[in-house]
Amino acid sequence: MNWIILVAFVFIIGSLASAGVFLVRDKGKTRNVARALTVRISLSVALFLLLLLAYKLGWIQPHGIPMVAR
Repeated sequence: MNWIILVAFVFIIGSLASAGVFLVRDKGKTRNVARALTVRISLSVALFLLLLLAYKLGWIQPHGIPMVAR
């Protein structure tokens, strides 16, 4: 499950980077920036839904982060 999440993050960052490249190269005149950002949002929503489903099915379990004594 960790690898699936990591790959999804890589694709999300890649889509964001491609939107930035299209923004600089095309100066926003084409629809490539909007398309790349739509892909990024879709991937983010899909990852969120996958995490909810994985939690519901018991594939992942939350763990507490120990508080550091102050």
